[in-house]
Amino acid sequence: VAMLSVQNVFYRPRDKQAVADQKKSKFNSPEGDHVTLLEVYKAWSRNRFSAPWCYENFIQVRSLRKAQDVRKQLIGIMDRYRLEINSCGQDYNRLRQAIAAGYFNNLCRRDPNEGYRVMRDLQQVYIHPSSALYQKNPEWVIYYELVMTTREYIREVCTVEPEWMPKIAPNMFKQADSRGISRMKANEKIEPLYSKYHDRDALRTLARR
Repeated sequence: VAMLSVQNVFYRPRDKQAVADQKKSKFNSPEGDHVTLLEVYKAWSRNRFSAPWCYENFIQVRSLRKAQDVRKQLIGIMDRYRLEINSCGQDYNRLRQAIAAGYFNNLCRRDPNEGYRVMRDLQQVYIHPSSALYQKNPEWVIYYELVMTTREYIREVCTVEPEWMPKIAPNMFKQADSRGISRMKANEKIEPLYSKYHDRDALRTLARR
């Protein structure tokens, strides 16, 4: 949450773009930008919150310091209300499930022709070039932010497992009775879903692993 509160964690000087991209690639996670940002913060912490380390890795030290302040504020709020703080450790599935629970309305599926479709309204979007998932083409993602430039881009993108969604958001997604779907979809192991914002006949698809 703290890292999502800041923008432009990485920077790319015009005369050193290739080097900056190479440094950034060390942090890129196949699970997406949320895990990537977490790995950046943890690496900064391991390096004793060093400013030279940030410069070496083309990371905005001001952004990390702001995220650090936000993190301290959040911990203070948790302490004030005596709420237990539980870390997911290295179990990033728990982190991705938490993100899915908070942003299930931003679920997207890869369009076989181009880009992605937002499941709630079938809007066509594209993963932003700055994302760790750019050109990786995962089947299912959830995004944090939608920005409009030359295209409608999604930023801070996280991979999700489709079978999580009916459990995380049962009012939004529902598994259909496999007896009621077409033979073609049955062969593809696809379960239709519907959104509460559409008629029950407006189907959404959810792939079963």
